[in-house]
Amino acid sequence: MMMNFFFIRTLDLVMAFCGLVVTSPILIVVTVIGYFDTKSPIFIQERVGKNKRPFKLIKFRTMSVDTKSVASHLASTASITKFGSFLRKSKIDELPQLINVLKGEMSFVGPRPNLFNQEDLIVERDIRGVYDVLPGITGLAQINTIDMSTPKLLAETDQKMIQTLTIKDYFKYIIMTATGSGSGDRVDGGK
Repeated sequence: MMMNFFFIRTLDLVMAFCGLVVTSPILIVVTVIGYFDTKSPIFIQERVGKNKRPFKLIKFRTMSVDTKSVASHLASTASITKFGSFLRKSKIDELPQLINVLKGEMSFVGPRPNLFNQEDLIVERDIRGVYDVLPGITGLAQINTIDMSTPKLLAETDQKMIQTLTIKDYFKYIIMTATGSGSGDRVDGGK
């Protein structure tokens, strides 16, 4: 059975609130360690939201402060700090996005929000109605290791997820992401 918006939003709110309460000690510790790592532990970046409206994505910083703002698959692994590498592998860098979920800018499950300079992806997603829904922390593409380096495939996968999302899938994608499936925002090791 397809999920409706109100039900998804209610699940998102409850889980984001509980998630922030439960992980608050981790958030505090990571912020303090992150301050010593980069002097700027929180990373805020403008992304494309629902209906192509801009919003500020919040994450823990995993790269040096002077890293150019590009899609993760275009960034250099040399930019990732040692602590940032741990945050990425453990997916702890994603925890601050719970704030985006509470604010109604994101959902737990949806297409990963892209940058405004990813024009090829924007065109592909626009054609398929991907911007009709809230972006998500995870989704079908992430658990299948499909990233933004393949715009058409990513947009097709996002469209499939949107058209077929069920309550079972919603929880499956979250659990698979939390237990290490997929790659999240990959960084190109060749740069």
